[in-house]
Amino acid sequence: MGWRKYYLDATLVPLGFTINMAYHAWLWHKVRVQPLSTIIGTNASGRRNWVSAIMKENDKKNILGVQSFRNLIMGSTLMATTSMLLSTGLAAILSSTYSVKQPLKDTIFGGRGEFMVEFKYVTLLTIFLFSFFCHSLSIKFVNEVGILINSPQDSTSIVITPGYVSELLEKGFLLNTVGNRLFYTAMPLLLWIFGPVPVFLCYGIMVPVFYNLDFVARDGKVKADGNDDTEIEMEIVDA
Repeated sequence: MGWRKYYLDATLVPLGFTINMAYHAWLWHKVRVQPLSTIIGTNASGRRNWVSAIMKENDKKNILGVQSFRNLIMGSTLMATTSMLLSTGLAAILSSTYSVKQPLKDTIFGGRGEFMVEFKYVTLLTIFLFSFFCHSLSIKFVNEVGILINSPQDSTSIVITPGYVSELLEKGFLLNTVGNRLFYTAMPLLLWIFGPVPVFLCYGIMVPVFYNLDFVARDGKVKADGNDDTEIEMEIVDA
């Protein structure tokens, strides 16, 4: 009888979550193998060129760099704050004596027991906390880049190079992207309150949407100054 109560939750929700994770694993593979076919790889290449140009003409473009990082920090701060607020609300629900399942008891499919309700909220709380963690680290790295990008470039500057600053910036953007994707992954799980069917349908819709946003309208083969695109992709992967 217990399995009959929870079989939809035990099949549809993990299946939808697995589809989402499998897509992101494939996306990560494409970023490593064919970076110029993805928005992530293409933007990473542009950011490296941008950092190099900013540090080369630091006296003229230092304000531009600081303002750009400020906008990025504001976005990460907003997402981190939202994740923490949602985590706080979920923690308050878990610690309260109010039975949140009663208003929806007769309107949802799947498990309705106390354990399943608590498991739903604990899962959401965990994902939102990880999202907050990633965004907080992203802010840390971007703050460091905001200082280092204005370092004077002279003959004594051996450690603080455009390559090093670009590496820190990419770590910040990577953490920001991971934090955003964790947040988006948790959003369908909010529909778990209404049962596992909306969760599965939402994940099924999200993957095609992500695909259209993550890939550029070409097969990753571009030409730049007569050089083969393979060399450009190798530079992105190695960096």
